[in-house]
Amino acid sequence: MDHRDPERWSQRIPIMDKQNDTLYFDGACPLCNAEMKRLSRLKNDSLVLVDIHQAALPDNLEKHNLLRNLHLVKANGEIISGLTANIEAWQYTRWGFLWRWMHWPVIRLIAEHVYSTWADLRYRNRYQQ
Repeated sequence: MDHRDPERWSQRIPIMDKQNDTLYFDGACPLCNAEMKRLSRLKNDSLVLVDIHQAALPDNLEKHNLLRNLHLVKANGEIISGLTANIEAWQYTRWGFLWRWMHWPVIRLIAEHVYSTWADLRYRNRYQQ
């Protein structure tokens, strides 16, 4: 299966950092940058934050996919994206429990819709003009 295939994102693939989980974010996005700044102050050392514009990316991750929404690459190779990556990233803080309600079934449907709509609009406005 080609690494550009979206189905591949949910599979385990090799990553560079086998010790820590890595959250890739768009540092050119003011809202993303503000959230990552907050998260960086609160997170533990098990999570590494990577601005995709400032770092060399692993061969198995393509920049245009990372620009669309957050991607969390777990140390075991699992890749999580979108709202789930955001919720998971906050679990590396002592405040992670405050985000867990977003996994509740009805809330999750609404939150996923809001996140994906916002992410699509942000990507189109910023990168597809």
